[in-house]
Amino acid sequence: MVKSFRVSDLQTLLASMGRSKSGLKQDLVGRALRLVQTEYSPELLKNVRQLYESRFPKSAAWLPARRPEGVPVAYSSLSSSPSLTSQGPDYLNGISKPLHPPAAEVRLVPLPFYQTLETLLPPTELIAHNSEKLQDSQCIFELTPLQADQIRNASELRPGIRSVQVVLRICYSDLIGVQEDQYPPNIAVKVNQSYCHVPGYYPSNKPGVEPRRPCRPINITPWLHLSSVPNRVTITWGNFGKRYSVAVYLVRVFTAADLFNRLKLCSVESAERCRERIQDKLRFDPESEIATTGLRVSLICPLVKMRLGVPCRVLTCAHLQCFDAVFFLQMNEKKPTWTCPVCDKPAPFELLTIDGLLSEILKETSEEIEEIEYLTDGSWRPIRDDKEKDRERERSNTPEYPVVDMCIPEANGHSPAHSSTSQSGRSGSGSVGMPGATGGSAAAPAAGGVVVDLTLDSSSEEEGGEAGGDSDDTEDSADSPAPKRGRYNYDKDLVTAY
Repeated sequence: MVKSFRVSDLQTLLASMGRSKSGLKQDLVGRALRLVQTEYSPELLKNVRQLYESRFPKSAAWLPARRPEGVPVAYSSLSSSPSLTSQGPDYLNGISKPLHPPAAEVRLVPLPFYQTLETLLPPTELIAHNSEKLQDSQCIFELTPLQADQIRNASELRPGIRSVQVVLRICYSDLIGVQEDQYPPNIAVKVNQSYCHVPGYYPSNKPGVEPRRPCRPINITPWLHLSSVPNRVTITWGNFGKRYSVAVYLVRVFTAADLFNRLKLCSVESAERCRERIQDKLRFDPESEIATTGLRVSLICPLVKMRLGVPCRVLTCAHLQCFDAVFFLQMNEKKPTWTCPVCDKPAPFELLTIDGLLSEILKETSEEIEEIEYLTDGSWRPIRDDKEKDRERERSNTPEYPVVDMCIPEANGHSPAHSSTSQSGRSGSGSVGMPGATGGSAAAPAAGGVVVDLTLDSSSEEEGGEAGGDSDDTEDSADSPAPKRGRYNYDKDLVTAY
């Protein structure tokens, strides 16, 4: 059964059992087979059988229980107002509402930024009426006076956007596990004859990666009748073999600041508990050949590359590295991914916690400290990196590296190389100079300067070496020709290297 599953079936099975659903199909198949071999539980068998029978019905007797396409679906009552009952039964997709409610319904994943107040339309499957690729499905519901007052009296998150909204959610029609929001292809939503905004695609900055559309609840509040007039919602969707369900909820919307305040009140790990966690990680293991004496933790947020303000991490992650809670919530408010920026594992809001020990360390350390190290006893010490050493080196005036002076001309027309040879007088210490250079008391470069003649060729080097080796030939040096001069105002013969 498992080997006959599609990728979506494998992902559903692995997600229902708490396993990772990422990877290629062959990886998913191998992971599912190992799961079947290791965990032979009734729940797993039930999930496998349901997925298999949803794709390969065994007999015709099973079809009525499966809710096949084209057969009326049991829908719960959308509104109990007398205006609708007098006009006729509620309906979805143009099909009348049967008397019996569905035995099971799709469960959507709860969202941190949305609190469900009431269910206006339970998850109901979109049904294709024909073989056309584009399908139109309709649903009708009505707001009660109390619900309309909640929307009118709600505060504004920003101009035109209220904190209490009516949202439309769409997901896959899988009965196993909770479902994330997923839009069908070519989706368009019309509310009371007016098209509403559907989130577009995010452009990808990676070559060869298609743009991804963020699937989130669709706010249809601005186009609703906040009265006893029925609201008609028309959904245009692409029928390409996938099954989708739609639901309508009355929700309260939170901001990143609201979630941050809730996080500070309800989920702060004390400094003592953090020290215990560090000691557990650094405790000596006699079976291990490697003993860990410390753990380094950066004080820079991996999200924004700035110093941490409120250190936060996920309780289920094994690392001690934190990220900034404020930036993490703000980024998920704009583009919800809920993924740990350190290890890329799921980071739901319910598992976030503020690190009390690292919060104290951030208050005690200066802005220059960017990294610390936890020790085996739970204490810590700052790590001074090479940047501070570079700053100290810049403060000192003594250069640590060789500096080459390319003979800046002086006022008298001679290069500093001549003055250095005349003053140092150390021909035996690596100086190769012109024989005519004589001593003087002019300003000289720093001690230890080396004079290098860059204009001599190999033959002239030998001659210069013989001249330098014979210190008694002072008379011959007087007859030597004067150094050549070019178009510059100084001799292009000697270069001083400090």
